[in-house]
Amino acid sequence: MTSTAMSPIEVPDETPVHGARTLRLPLDPLLTLATIGLGICSIVTLRVATRKFVPGQPRYYVDRQATYLIVGLVLMVVLSRVDYSRLRHLMYGIYGALMLSILAVLALGHKTALGAQRAIEFPLFSFQASELGKVLLILALSAFVVNRSRRLRDLDTTARVMLVALVPAMLVIAQPDLGSGLVYMAIAFMLLFVAGTSWRQLTALVALVAVSGAFVLVAAPAAGVHVLKPYQMERLTAFLHPSSDPKKKGAYQQEESKVAIGAGQKTGRGVNSTQIKGNYVPEDDTDFIFAAVGEQYGFVGAALVLSLYALLIWRTLRILTMAKDLFGSLVAAGVVAMLMFQVFVSVGMSVGIMPITGVTLPLMSYGGSSVITTLLAVGLLQSIYVQAGASQAMKGRVYRY
Repeated sequence: MTSTAMSPIEVPDETPVHGARTLRLPLDPLLTLATIGLGICSIVTLRVATRKFVPGQPRYYVDRQATYLIVGLVLMVVLSRVDYSRLRHLMYGIYGALMLSILAVLALGHKTALGAQRAIEFPLFSFQASELGKVLLILALSAFVVNRSRRLRDLDTTARVMLVALVPAMLVIAQPDLGSGLVYMAIAFMLLFVAGTSWRQLTALVALVAVSGAFVLVAAPAAGVHVLKPYQMERLTAFLHPSSDPKKKGAYQQEESKVAIGAGQKTGRGVNSTQIKGNYVPEDDTDFIFAAVGEQYGFVGAALVLSLYALLIWRTLRILTMAKDLFGSLVAAGVVAMLMFQVFVSVGMSVGIMPITGVTLPLMSYGGSSVITTLLAVGLLQSIYVQAGASQAMKGRVYRY
């Protein structure tokens, strides 16, 4: 009688692990909570701030914002079920789409009263390529950095990454949309930082930005060369001397914003918000929506909104450390740079400590392009979270005989 040796058979462990299968993994609960919470805060704030914008239709902006949020949330869930790592191989197509969309706006975009050409108008919505471009740039730059992972500390890599970001940033600034252009550069800097670029090169980039800013704001105007439009110069320099000329547009916006926030005190004025209802704060539904939050809901409301942003950014940083590969970490880093920069600048210019650059407050400011772009970015984070859980589940397999 012969005996047959038993060969090892791979048997999945019956012990539950985080995310047994990719399609059954839930979304990150805290990230989802922060996202939905900010969306609700936006609706509640716009309900008062935009009540008189369209005569006879007090809910016009609220209903549209709710639609944008619903569409964005659906796209977020769909994107969370896509393996983000596949997008790495579409680097050239994604970057090409970024450039074509920005050039299309410059060629076909609708001009505003101040000459800005930032969006293409369609019958039911407007498309702002600079907003979608933030997510496209994150994906393209992350893939580019991964492809040069063996030369991350080379000066040549740093120069190429900044150039790849600078080209679309300059086209966006030419629209003019200075805020989005600065976001592009912040994304590139964060990716270099997370990728491990040397401190010497990062310090040189910071110094270069400081010198460029001084040239644009001081040296060039003194020589009779105006790189920026007059109203942009006023907005950028108003926070430095807020009381020198309160009639200037930039100074006026920030002074009225600070008055509105101060008037809210502890719990806010609610529907009796005179600064917001009287339209004393320009663009209180977009750039200065934090002023509307401050007056309507006071310190309590402002603290709640900032707490939700803190939760959103913390979860993004957590997902950055959970990612299964370098590409996922870089994508999460780009998203956190986008969120942190916009929140800091938008809130800062509302309270008078940052220049006015036209940066929207993510998920709070009114606008389809901004809301949907932010939710697409959150969808990428959810995908990284799901894939990280799936990777851990695969590592949880055991071998039995």
